[in-house]
Amino acid sequence: MPVSRRMAIVALAVTPLAGAHAGTTTTTIDMEKPKMYGLIGKMRAQPGQRDALIAILLDGTAGMPGCLAYVIAKDAQDADAIWITETWKDQASHKASLSLPSVQAAIAKGRPLIAGFGERFETEPIGGHGLAH
Repeated sequence: MPVSRRMAIVALAVTPLAGAHAGTTTTTIDMEKPKMYGLIGKMRAQPGQRDALIAILLDGTAGMPGCLAYVIAKDAQDADAIWITETWKDQASHKASLSLPSVQAAIAKGRPLIAGFGERFETEPIGGHGLAH
Protein backbone atom coordinates (compact mmCIF):
# COMPACT_ATOMS: atom_id res chain seq x y z
CA MET A 1 0.00 0.00 0.00
CA PRO A 2 1.52 3.34 -0.99
CA VAL A 3 2.18 5.82 1.84
CA SER A 4 0.32 9.07 1.45
CA ARG A 5 1.77 12.42 2.42
CA ARG A 6 -0.68 12.63 5.32
CA MET A 7 0.41 9.22 6.66
CA ALA A 8 4.08 10.22 6.45
CA ILE A 9 3.46 13.44 8.42
CA VAL A 10 1.49 11.57 11.08
CA ALA A 11 4.23 8.94 11.33
CA LEU A 12 6.90 11.62 11.80
CA ALA A 13 4.83 13.38 14.44
CA VAL A 14 4.10 10.21 16.42
CA THR A 15 7.56 8.60 16.22
CA PRO A 16 9.14 10.63 19.07
CA LEU A 17 6.17 9.80 21.30
CA ALA A 18 6.43 6.11 20.50
CA GLY A 19 10.13 6.15 21.34
CA ALA A 20 9.45 7.73 24.70
CA HIS A 21 7.17 4.87 25.65
CA ALA A 22 9.77 2.32 24.57
CA GLY A 23 12.24 3.36 27.25
CA THR A 24 13.66 6.49 25.64
CA THR A 25 13.14 9.48 27.88
CA THR A 26 13.09 13.13 27.09
CA THR A 27 14.68 15.28 29.76
CA THR A 28 13.46 18.80 30.30
CA ILE A 29 15.74 20.89 32.44
CA ASP A 30 13.59 22.98 34.74
CA MET A 31 16.01 25.50 36.15
CA GLU A 32 14.18 27.33 38.89
CA LYS A 33 15.14 30.98 39.12
CA PRO A 34 16.53 32.08 42.46
CA LYS A 35 13.74 33.52 44.57
CA MET A 36 13.59 37.26 44.86
CA TYR A 37 13.49 38.69 48.36
CA GLY A 38 11.24 41.49 49.54
CA LEU A 39 10.77 43.58 52.63
CA ILE A 40 7.98 45.96 53.54
CA GLY A 41 8.46 47.91 56.74
CA LYS A 42 7.13 50.87 58.64
CA MET A 43 9.48 53.33 60.30
CA ARG A 44 8.58 56.23 62.56
CA ALA A 45 10.66 59.39 62.51
CA GLN A 46 11.14 61.71 65.44
CA PRO A 47 8.38 64.36 65.39
CA GLY A 48 8.87 66.71 62.45
CA GLN A 49 11.88 64.78 61.10
CA ARG A 50 10.22 62.55 58.51
CA ASP A 51 11.42 64.48 55.43
CA ALA A 52 15.00 64.66 56.75
CA LEU A 53 14.99 60.91 57.42
CA ILE A 54 13.60 60.19 53.95
CA ALA A 55 16.37 62.30 52.37
CA ILE A 56 19.04 60.35 54.25
CA LEU A 57 17.55 56.99 53.29
CA LEU A 58 17.21 57.91 49.63
CA ASP A 59 20.74 59.29 49.42
CA GLY A 60 22.43 56.43 51.24
CA THR A 61 20.75 53.61 49.38
CA ALA A 62 21.37 54.49 45.73
CA GLY A 63 23.22 51.94 43.60
CA MET A 64 23.01 48.92 45.89
CA PRO A 65 24.03 45.75 43.98
CA GLY A 66 21.13 43.31 43.66
CA CYS A 67 18.51 45.91 44.59
CA LEU A 68 15.67 45.78 42.08
CA ALA A 69 13.45 48.33 43.83
CA TYR A 70 13.74 50.56 46.90
CA VAL A 71 10.65 52.69 47.42
CA ILE A 72 10.01 55.05 50.30
CA ALA A 73 6.48 56.33 50.83
CA LYS A 74 5.00 58.77 53.33
CA ASP A 75 2.22 57.31 55.46
CA ALA A 76 -0.96 59.17 54.52
CA GLN A 77 -2.38 59.03 58.07
CA ASP A 78 0.71 59.50 60.26
CA ALA A 79 2.84 62.62 59.70
CA ASP A 80 5.92 60.94 61.18
CA ALA A 81 5.70 57.50 59.55
CA ILE A 82 7.21 56.15 56.36
CA TRP A 83 6.90 52.83 54.56
CA ILE A 84 9.89 51.23 52.89
CA THR A 85 9.32 48.61 50.20
CA GLU A 86 12.40 46.74 49.00
CA THR A 87 12.83 44.11 46.29
CA TRP A 88 16.12 42.26 45.96
CA LYS A 89 17.55 39.78 43.48
CA ASP A 90 17.85 37.40 46.45
CA GLN A 91 18.16 37.45 50.23
CA ALA A 92 21.97 37.31 50.05
CA SER A 93 22.03 40.60 48.11
CA HIS A 94 19.97 42.26 50.83
CA LYS A 95 22.23 40.93 53.55
CA ALA A 96 25.36 42.08 51.68
CA SER A 97 23.91 45.58 51.25
CA LEU A 98 23.89 46.10 55.00
CA SER A 99 27.70 46.13 55.03
CA LEU A 100 28.09 48.68 52.22
CA PRO A 101 29.82 51.89 53.40
CA SER A 102 27.03 54.07 51.96
CA VAL A 103 24.37 52.07 53.80
CA GLN A 104 26.36 52.08 57.05
CA ALA A 105 26.76 55.87 56.75
CA ALA A 106 23.01 56.30 56.14
CA ILE A 107 22.22 54.15 59.18
CA ALA A 108 24.58 56.17 61.38
CA LYS A 109 23.26 59.50 60.09
CA GLY A 110 19.60 58.48 60.23
CA ARG A 111 19.59 56.66 63.58
CA PRO A 112 19.04 59.84 65.70
CA LEU A 113 16.01 60.71 63.56
CA ILE A 114 14.31 57.32 64.04
CA ALA A 115 11.69 57.11 66.78
CA GLY A 116 10.91 53.45 66.20
CA PHE A 117 9.76 50.71 63.89
CA GLY A 118 6.32 49.31 63.14
CA GLU A 119 5.21 46.38 61.08
CA ARG A 120 7.78 44.43 59.08
CA PHE A 121 6.95 41.84 56.47
CA GLU A 122 9.23 39.59 54.43
CA THR A 123 7.87 38.74 51.00
CA GLU A 124 8.74 36.72 47.90
CA PRO A 125 8.20 39.09 44.96
CA ILE A 126 7.10 37.40 41.76
CA GLY A 127 7.18 40.32 39.30
CA GLY A 128 5.19 43.29 38.20
CA HIS A 129 5.18 46.62 36.42
CA GLY A 130 8.12 48.82 37.32
CA LEU A 131 10.22 46.08 38.86
CA ALA A 132 13.77 46.27 37.47
CA HIS A 133 14.27 42.58 36.84
